[in-house]
Amino acid sequence: MSSNGSPVTGVIDENLVIIDFGKYEGKTVEQIAELDPVFYDRLASEKENGIFAIRRHRDKTFRLYLNPLSMMDH
Repeated sequence: MSSNGSPVTGVIDENLVIIDFGKYEGKTVEQIAELDPVFYDRLASEKENGIFAIRRHRDKTFRLYLNPLSMMDH
């Protein structure tokens, strides 16, 4: 991750943000970058379109949620 932050998670470390949808549910953003760079790039490009949001979960983890109204396939 660059000193300016992640293209997907911003200032939150990618290894702290867990995907909460689709076939990668339960994986961190950092793991996605290694497993599926194309999907990671799509997440980065869709960040500004409101496709997903990062929220702090009850268990104090950060979760990347997909907007249920989005058209992104997962």
